[in-house]
Amino acid sequence: MADVRALPLAGERHTSSETIAVHSPYDGSVLGEVPACTAADVDRAVASAKAALAAGPLPLWKRAAVLDAAARLLAERREEFARIIAAEAAKPIKTARVEAERASGTFLFAATEARKLAGEMVPLDAAAPGEGKLGFTLRVPIGVVGAIAPFNFPLNLVAHKVAPAIAAGCPIVLKPASQTPFSSIALAELLIDECGLPADQLHVVTGGGGTVGNALVDHPDIALITFTGSPPVGWSIRARAPRKRVGLELGNNAPVVIEPDGDWRGAAGKIRVAGFSHAGQSCISTQRIYVHRSIVDDFTAELVEGVRSLVVGDPMDEATDVSALISQSERERVASWVEEAQAAGAKVATGGELSADGVLQPTVLTDVTPDMKVCALEVFGPVVGVAAYDDLDEALRLANESEYGLQAAIFTSDIGKAFKAFQTLDYGGVLVNEVPTWRADQQPYGGLRDSGNTREGPAYSVKEMTEIRMVVINP
Repeated sequence: MADVRALPLAGERHTSSETIAVHSPYDGSVLGEVPACTAADVDRAVASAKAALAAGPLPLWKRAAVLDAAARLLAERREEFARIIAAEAAKPIKTARVEAERASGTFLFAATEARKLAGEMVPLDAAAPGEGKLGFTLRVPIGVVGAIAPFNFPLNLVAHKVAPAIAAGCPIVLKPASQTPFSSIALAELLIDECGLPADQLHVVTGGGGTVGNALVDHPDIALITFTGSPPVGWSIRARAPRKRVGLELGNNAPVVIEPDGDWRGAAGKIRVAGFSHAGQSCISTQRIYVHRSIVDDFTAELVEGVRSLVVGDPMDEATDVSALISQSERERVASWVEEAQAAGAKVATGGELSADGVLQPTVLTDVTPDMKVCALEVFGPVVGVAAYDDLDEALRLANESEYGLQAAIFTSDIGKAFKAFQTLDYGGVLVNEVPTWRADQQPYGGLRDSGNTREGPAYSVKEMTEIRMVVINP
């Protein structure tokens, strides 16, 4: 039997006889086991977090010190955390290192927010009844935060929930994805054991959505839920918890428009990475590629040549660019969508098959249409689709034909076209001469419609995790 990894929970290291085995997505080997937590375990975690909140939030200097220490240690131990990410998520090791570096930055940005967290003066004497009174606001912790994290960025997207909560003074109960719990556990241990975060401020509970997830969402003493995952699950959480603050970061089928006056060769090179990094398992993975008809053949040839050069294989191999999807069922789903697109008239320019070790090859489809699943839905796999258009208005209309609205992009050298794009594209973020997959961890990141209802980035998450308290003093 594999070792059972203990969880930081209610000031103790929790184990149980009921466990969940964690398998490598690449070769199926057992990486370890974690406790199968119950609703009672969630109750214990929340009770400890609530008691910590009642005792008073950590002072700002202490929050900043914890976050600074985490940023420093994550940078120092980049390789250690990268190998955890690569093993449990099948993220190629060189890509996993980038995620570990980003997580360090996320904690650094959160430390900055902790240092400057403050309210504002309210000029009460701007109205006659307020003459002689002093008014100001405070930013106070909203309460206990329940964080439900995804598998695709098992360290940095956890950091985007945990670090702002610490900065805001909120204790956290964290549920990592069952497929990728070890990054979260290692991060929690680092924060508690080495960064000075009191053990009652952070609790990790592992288990399924139907048990641990529902227990978190339903718990009356959790004030805010932060969730990253699929739209159906996210909106069901929102409906299930109407009296809580619920922040959702959901899906996307990111479009990019490529004008003939833009650097289409540079765009092809960027999409070679942006469409296939971590096997396309990113909410902003480039998916729908709209190319002006005058350059579509040349662009496609350039893209296909680049994609064919991607190395597919073991995530621990330094040469690997693309590895396995998170599960065999996901691999089968994505492959079936490619087959459906072919049956409907799309052509496979490259890929579409399994490698010798069972990894779905990076796939470029051409002649895709909006009704195909590979365009209408979020693929979340190593597949991009190329479609031609005749004028910019048509391209922007096609890009906007989506239930999602996270990030979109355009490549053009014409500033007028760029202005038209970011004024027309109905997305949370619009990028010019960059792929929609690009993200800075300090930006306001979030979308519209089925892409969610909030903005992440430490400065924005901290505000979500605090309440405004109005103070009036009558001397």
